[in-house]
Amino acid sequence: YLPEYRATRARAGSFLALATHPELACEVTLQPLARFPLDAAILFSDILMIPKAMGVGLSFAEGEGPRIERPVQSAADVAALPLPDTARELRFVMDTVTLVRRELAGRAPLIGFAGSPWTVATYMVEGGSSKEFSRIKGLLYGDPKAMHALLEKLARATTDYLNAQIVAGAQAVMIFDTWGGALATAAYLEFSLPYMERIVADLIREREGRRVPVILFTKGGGAWLEHLAVTGADALGVDWMTELSAARRLVVDRVALQGNLDPGVLYAPPAVIRAEVARVLESYGRGPGHVFNLGHGVQPGVDPDHVA
Repeated sequence: YLPEYRATRARAGSFLALATHPELACEVTLQPLARFPLDAAILFSDILMIPKAMGVGLSFAEGEGPRIERPVQSAADVAALPLPDTARELRFVMDTVTLVRRELAGRAPLIGFAGSPWTVATYMVEGGSSKEFSRIKGLLYGDPKAMHALLEKLARATTDYLNAQIVAGAQAVMIFDTWGGALATAAYLEFSLPYMERIVADLIREREGRRVPVILFTKGGGAWLEHLAVTGADALGVDWMTELSAARRLVVDRVALQGNLDPGVLYAPPAVIRAEVARVLESYGRGPGHVFNLGHGVQPGVDPDHVA
């Protein structure tokens, strides 16, 4: 949504060229901090870098989102997927992390991230974005063994990937389970949550003499916050569909909460934005453990002054 981002992307030639060019990805990572007094930087990358490293053929069509050339559709496809050496094959991401840390010079911490195994799997099986998730649910219910095998590979690759980011300099990491909310509760507890829990258990949790916090975010996951609170994560992202006061009661101060202004509020006049921000803060209430944030990403058409 930032005009300076669009200018850098035009210079790169494409989204993928931008995300795989460390100097330009560093520039984009730092752009929001140059404009707003934010408390952290978040790495500019994409959640589909692991499938890229697995060789399924990642591309981005203008205005259409990601495309997977060779979707994963069977147990044989899953078995044929290599487990990538993410530190080597995604070296450009680690180079970006190193560059950003150098440029930040201690001004703000850097958050690294990855997609959850379930969310990344949805793109790999569907061949891109989806509304119905028909292919992956067909695989999940029709061949759960193959589904687990895919998620197992993705969990191992994601653990390696996040640990490589931490070694390169990421000071906190976040796992985005964007499509976890598309699952029924029993399926979420079998096919999404355990794989995120496994990743959390295997992450480097101390680096440079400090704790490396881990944040989990399941969009549409308000009903499962109690389960998420006992994964070992330090904080949970909360989308705008869950009242923060209710979320706080559910997690009983076991984790910090991050969220949860509806991104759609940013289309409103400034006075309305201020009132809605105050409502979010009031909903959480007094005491520590709240990282104010949106309940999901900023939409491309938002006025940057409204973000300010």
